[in-house]
Order: sequence, then structure tokens, then C-alpha cells
Amino acid sequence: MRRTKIVATIGPASESPERITELLEAGVDVFRLSLAHGSVEEGIARIRLVRSLAPKAAIMVDIPGPKIRAGSFGTQGVELIVGRVIQLTAAFGEASTAERITVEREGVIDKLRVGDDVHIGDGGVSLRVLSTGSEVTAEVVAGGTVMGKPGLSLPSSLMNDRLPTDDDRARLEAIRDEDFDILAISFVRSDYDAVSVKSVLSRPDIMIMAKIETQEGVDNLSSIVEVCDSIMVARGDLGVRLPIENVPHLQKSIVRQAIQFARPVVVATQMLESMTHAHVPTRAEVTDVANAVLDGASAVMLSAETAIGSDPAGVVRTMDRILRRAEEGFDYEGWGAGLDVQRAVGERSHAVRITAAITGAAWRAAMEEGAVAIVACTRSGMTARAISRFRPPMPILAITPNSATARQLGSSWGVNDVVISSETDMSQLADIAVARLKELGIAQPGDAVVVMAGSQRGGAQTTDTVRMVIVD
Repeated sequence: MRRTKIVATIGPASESPERITELLEAGVDVFRLSLAHGSVEEGIARIRLVRSLAPKAAIMVDIPGPKIRAGSFGTQGVELIVGRVIQLTAAFGEASTAERITVEREGVIDKLRVGDDVHIGDGGVSLRVLSTGSEVTAEVVAGGTVMGKPGLSLPSSLMNDRLPTDDDRARLEAIRDEDFDILAISFVRSDYDAVSVKSVLSRPDIMIMAKIETQEGVDNLSSIVEVCDSIMVARGDLGVRLPIENVPHLQKSIVRQAIQFARPVVVATQMLESMTHAHVPTRAEVTDVANAVLDGASAVMLSAETAIGSDPAGVVRTMDRILRRAEEGFDYEGWGAGLDVQRAVGERSHAVRITAAITGAAWRAAMEEGAVAIVACTRSGMTARAISRFRPPMPILAITPNSATARQLGSSWGVNDVVISSETDMSQLADIAVARLKELGIAQPGDAVVVMAGSQRGGAQTTDTVRMVIVD
């Protein structure tokens, strides 16, 4: 069973019912729908379409924050040649060309200064401002092909918007009643940003994912992790706004810190970028994906590869093979032994500290006794995510009464199966789990299974009971 999850972005190449079904069959665990492209009404239509076709899969809605985008370069792309002088102009709904790039944000163009750099997409293509005014003249200093509606990275001094932006506030209000599971917030720079967005959404059942892509986000990671349910290492803007040689080290640090707090972590951007059009990835991309697994990532994300790529399902199948092979070399025992969870939780609540202690004991018992599976009985999903952070080599089976929780666990490493049950008795839950594990071919008579749950006294957010069950 593959433990690392796959997030796939839906776009023009993959938004038909046939393509969505193919992606699901290829192994997608979470569907990402970005509200940066198209109208809110179109975004809502995609949410409803994906939910109708994949009722058990998680849906992640991504709001763009203060992201500035260019007008569309089309699906075939436009080549920007080094040395070419082009115009930047504010406009909405107009296509960009090799001579004129439209900027879909008011009040930005006139703030640029001569000598400022403007990075397109993930920074591979860059412009340098030559003259300013109602239109800006810029020279291409790093060329390449750009397609779709790429983001524009401008000097940090121009990005003073607080979250949520006015546009994102309108988006949140529009999607509030839609059936999705995870909200990804772009450009989270502090815990205040995340709390503000969460307050506007007013949906306590939705997982909040903070995208770390600025220096401020890195500096405030501890407080952001505290208030968010999951984290994304958004390497595109992170690599543009910080020295690119720091990105691999930041990835490892962000993944480790977030997982110690039992937060699923998605590693994103250019995982298999060449497969947007090529049939096979580069060796460097394969190594990058494998290293994300070895870093402990909960999930990896495909963006352009599935949104505008020539073979979205083929990319997912390739990703699946790379992940499975990398997991064979993962140091499961060393990872769990190296976590200092009690130090990480520090002075947090009794419930958090008790959950950390009990899940740590469950991991050690499972490892020492060679358990074939760990069962997490959970309402909110926290018990399953808390044991998942130890990266046990055996499958994790979750039992929950909540279908939304079941879908959200699709983003958690190692949670290979989820059973929906309203049962609350510990013995009955253990029987349900063992029966399911037998059905899956995981458990045989005589095998040991570790079962965790929260007692009535402990409360919904506290895991305070662990037991070892021997399969009859």
C-alpha cells in the first residue's frame, strides 16, 4: 500500500468527467481546485463535478491571496526571448503575448521602479524594468516558454495585502456552503493571516492548510503550525522570494517541524514538470520526488502536470511508481525514534500532551510486537494524524463516524483505509477493525493489532486509550 498521498490539480486538461475518473483510478487521493483561474461560478461547478464523481476523495480548494497573475498565454504557450523589450500593462480578461503582458491587478504597474525584477511563474522567466509610467517597459533577462495564467512575483514591498484579500473574502463567502474538505491559503505570513481567513470562512469542519512561500511564513512557522491543520511547502514562490539554494533545506525543516505537531505536509511545485508534455520525467525530477518521500512528506502535489498536461493520468501513474519505490528505502524505525514529540508539544494543552504520549506508546508497542496494523478510532481525524507522524511501517486503519473526516484523512500519510462507523464501544470498534483488516488480507489469526481511541472522559480531541488485540 502506498503511504505518501498524491494531490492532483484540476485544470483544462483534466476537468472533464472522463479525465477526473481516470485520475481517480490512477491513484489520486486529493483533488486540488484553484480559484485563481476562471470565475467563482466556474470554480463552484468544478467542486460539484468532482464531488459527484469522487464522493470519497478529498477536495482541496486553493485561494490565491495577494497573488498577481498575468493574462493568459494560452495552452500552447509563448516564448519570451532574452533581450526582447516588452510592455507590461494593467488589464483584465485580455491575453498576453510575446510583445505585451497584461497584469490582472489594479495599482501595481505604477508602483514598479526602474531596475525592479519581475519573475514569471516559478521564476524561470524574468524581466527587468527599463521605464515606468501608465505602461511599463521591461527587458527579458531570463527567457523561456510561459503558458496559462502564470503568477507574477514582484518586489516584496508591493505585497502589503493582508489576508483575506477583498477578492478572497468574496470567494470564501461564495463557496462557504459547498462540499469540500481542505482550504489552502496562499501567502500565509503569520498565524493572524490564517485565523482571519478561518474566521471569514466560518466552517470548523474544513481543514485549513497554510502555504509557506515567503520569508515571513518561514520565520513564523511555529505559530502558523499552531493554528493550522496542515502545511504546504510551496516551493515556487519560496524559490523566487528566497535564495533558491535555501529551498531544499527549508523543505526539510518545514516538513519535520510540521509533522512533529501532527500536521500533514504537502510538498509542491515542479515535482514532474517536464511531464506536462514529455512522456517520461527527468532523472532530477524522479530524485526530487524520492527525496520528498525520504524527507517525510505526507503528500506530493502535481500542478501544471495534471492541469494542462498532455497525459494527466499517466503522470499520476508515474508518480505512484516513484513513491512506492522510495517508500521501500524509508527509515521507518529511525524516523519515529528521532521524533521528540513531547518537546515539540511543550506547554500546549493536556489533551495535546496526552495524545502525544499515547500515540507514542502505541507506535513503540506496534514496533516491538510486530503489529500488522494500527487502528485509530477518531471523530476529528486527530488520532490518525497523531500516529501518522511517527511514520509506522504498518498500515493505519481509521474508524470514524464522520464522512468528511474520512475524506480529509486522504491527505494523511499512511492512512490506507477508513471505515465509517457510529459505534463507540472500544471492544466493538476493535472487532470492526479486525474484520476489515481480515477482509483486506492484512491480518491473519495470531497477528497483533494496536487500537487507539479517545475515552468519553478524555473528550473528542484526546486520545487516551491504547490496547493490543490478537486476531482470533
